Amino acid sequence: MAAALDVKIEKVQHSRLANTTLENIPFGRVFTDHMFEADYIDGVWTNVVIRPYQALQFDPSLAALHYGQSIFEGVKAYKSNAGEVHIFRPQDNFRRFNISAARMCMPEVPEAIFMEGMRLLIDMDRDWVPAMADHSLYIRPFMFATDPVIGVKPSDNYKFMILLSPTGPYYSTPMKIYVEETYTRAAPGGVGFAKNAGNYAASMLATQKAKEAGYDQVLWTDAFEHKYLQEVGTMNVFFVVGNKIVTPELTEGTILEGVTRDSAITVLKEMGMEVQETKITIDELIASQKQGLLHEVFGTGTAATISKIKELRYKDYSMHFDTDKAGVAKELKDRLTAIRYATAPDTHHWLFKV
Repeated sequence: MAAALDVKIEKVQHSRLANTTLENIPFGRVFTDHMFEADYIDGVWTNVVIRPYQALQFDPSLAALHYGQSIFEGVKAYKSNAGEVHIFRPQDNFRRFNISAARMCMPEVPEAIFMEGMRLLIDMDRDWVPAMADHSLYIRPFMFATDPVIGVKPSDNYKFMILLSPTGPYYSTPMKIYVEETYTRAAPGGVGFAKNAGNYAASMLATQKAKEAGYDQVLWTDAFEHKYLQEVGTMNVFFVVGNKIVTPELTEGTILEGVTRDSAITVLKEMGMEVQETKITIDELIASQKQGLLHEVFGTGTAATISKIKELRYKDYSMHFDTDKAGVAKELKDRLTAIRYATAPDTHHWLFKV
């Protein structure tokens, strides 16, 4: 439990919720009435406030705009049938946020500001949490450099914020994925494991080219040989090969340590599945598919949850999968959904009650 937080509260006079429908709401386009802010100035966290959602004012010389010191997290809250609101594994996002901060030479955010700030904000806007299947409240904590200085050095000052956005399904249909062999997302020693804005900016050209070719996302490969599989643009990736589950390992620091990934591994093992975290080449994957051993491919992520993949394309070779028969992905999603909406026991203590 996070410590008590001294926070100034400024409430809206009239909520926008009355004019907003929460059913089938698009991802990341609608935000709740309030937002959370805190400033890091002269080595101290200060100006802690929850105030109405509004535009920010800043200098055009803002360091984050020029040198990319910006990190974020993705978290979700769910409403149970009883009307209770729970955040799914926010402690793990808090830990990962500060790992990203350290890699990007940014200050650590205290637990009270991250956890209690999030809880208070959601409690104020709890009516925005959709009470529908496959719907949730997406939570976006983020931090960026605020020095009004053009100079290549870590900023001295930062702003931490939390936004809330009700959302429906991120991927409503099975996905088509292109295996990337030209562009690189991350290399050992880089920032692939950190959830920083630059990782996503660098991925956009390859993703755009894949979409122009009729695909939804790219599956990244390693920077040196372009044969070892890493992660999909918005998800970690899993393969059902024979009677085991295989997913790329994290040891090189090129893949984001997904909270949903970790949850999936735990639940898959509870389902009696053997899970291997290992290096996987695209050639090995194609060989498994040709032998009839590659049965399912799916992605895991906070926004995407569990997303079935119906096609993998590598060069001129396409692998197709009958997602209607993807029993592992379906059972995994059903079990995680039951935990998130509090219809199954939370034996791992993943739910944080608001």
